[in-house]
Parts: sequence; structure tokens; C-alpha cells
Amino acid sequence: MDLDTVRAVSRAVTAAHLFIYLVPETAEEAAELGVTDPGPAYLAFRSAAMGAVPWHVTLAAFYNFSPRAVRAMAGVWDAAPPERWRAARFLAAGRAMRRVGVPLTGDRIAEARSLIDPVVAGADYAGKVLAAANASVALPPDPLVALWQQITVAREWRGDAHLVVLAHNGLGPCDCLVLHTATGSLPTALARATRQWDDAEWSAATERLVARGWLDSDGAVTDAGSAARERIEVETDEHCAALWAPIGNAGARRFASLIAPITDAFTAAGTYQAVRERSDRA
Repeated sequence: MDLDTVRAVSRAVTAAHLFIYLVPETAEEAAELGVTDPGPAYLAFRSAAMGAVPWHVTLAAFYNFSPRAVRAMAGVWDAAPPERWRAARFLAAGRAMRRVGVPLTGDRIAEARSLIDPVVAGADYAGKVLAAANASVALPPDPLVALWQQITVAREWRGDAHLVVLAHNGLGPCDCLVLHTATGSLPTALARATRQWDDAEWSAATERLVARGWLDSDGAVTDAGSAARERIEVETDEHCAALWAPIGNAGARRFASLIAPITDAFTAAGTYQAVRERSDRA
């Protein structure tokens, strides 16, 4: 597999999955289950594929959240069992995609499934906790939402692989966030608000990165830090090459083009602009 193709299809998958965390339909479905706090709702929706696990397991699988952030999900399985959270997530995804008018015909959905299904079926799930959990979830009858769920498996597979690379490079949960925000790829205010590392923890992680030469004394990323961050992405791509091997470079590129209308529709609807504005206010 060509690593540029792996990077491109990974980005397409991430972008096509992302809307679920940003659209009002997700909050509405969570409220129907009795949870109105967006933090616990996010944690419940994303971890429900693993079943009624204690918050400690979600913390381990999500990696870059602080314990105080994830501890807040305690009680979500009392509000509703995981299978209801999974069903509500599918409802939210379907409602949102139809509200913005995702223009995927039945033929395009079927072609996309002919490419992603062998990827999901042939994947090695050793150490890929969230991907394996999502692959075990029965697909919904709605063809568009079923495609989105297969996209979700691929997205979580890359995420799981990324955590292995982070650990191999000695980047702990807070350290990886500090480095990520320093590169400008993730708004610091959004990361701090959602992951909930306190000032002392954030400062300690910054000091560790300064000691490695990846940040300067002002907390700005250095050339060495930028190179390290890119090396981590390349190593993740190298892991993901095996994921896409069943359909090869041409299949991966075709799949990326087939699912692009999902991202395009939410971009046109202003979904991603809205979250940028919220992060500026955080």
C-alpha cells in the first residue's frame, strides 16, 4: 500500500465519521435517554459498542481523556443500557445525514459497501478494542447508516493503532494532547474543555515535552516536535496499510471518493464551522 493513499483514505474516513459528535440530533437522542450533559453522552455513545463497561475501561480505550472527564459517565448505563445507546446513535446518524441531504444513491452505497466490507471482515483486531467492539455490532437495516457504521469501524481501527504508536513513542495521555494542540491541529480550548486535564497536569506535560526538545520554553512546537508528530502519523499510516490491503490502492482511493459526499454535505450545512466557533468560545 502507498502510504499517501493510506493517509488520504484515513482522512476521508475520519471526516465522514466526525459529524456524529457535532450535530444536534446526537444531543436530542441522548436527551431521550435521560442524559443532557454532552460529556457523559459522548462517552456513552462512543463506548456503547463495548457493552456496559465501567468508566475505567472507557478511560483506557479513549487514552487522552483525564480520569475526571471519564468518571462523569458513571450512571449512563443506568439511564439506558448500551444497546439503547447504540440504537439511538444510529437514529441520530440517519436523521442528521438525511437532514443535510447526503447525496449517496443506492448504487453508490452498494459500491462503497463492496469495498469497506472486506476491509472490516479481513482486519486484524488484536489490540484494537474500539474497532473490534464496533465490528461486533449488528448493522442497522438503513443502508446509509450501515455504511456509516462500517466507516466507524475503520475510523476506530486507526484510532486504536494510533494509541499503540503514541505509547511506543513515550507520549502519555496528556502529553500527546499538548503536542497535538501545539501543532495547531486541534484547538487548545476545545482539548482542555473536553479532556479536562487541569492546569498542573497540562503544565507538567508541557515541561516533559520541553525536556524532549519538542516544545520551546514558551510552549511552541519546535522543528524536532513537528518532525516527531509527523513521524507518529507515518508510523500510524504504516500500521493502517494492512487494514486497506484487501482492496489495494485503487480500491482505497475509490472508497475515499465514494464517501466524500458525506463530509461535503455537513461542510455545506455549516456543521464544522459551528464547532470551530464553539471551540473559540470555550
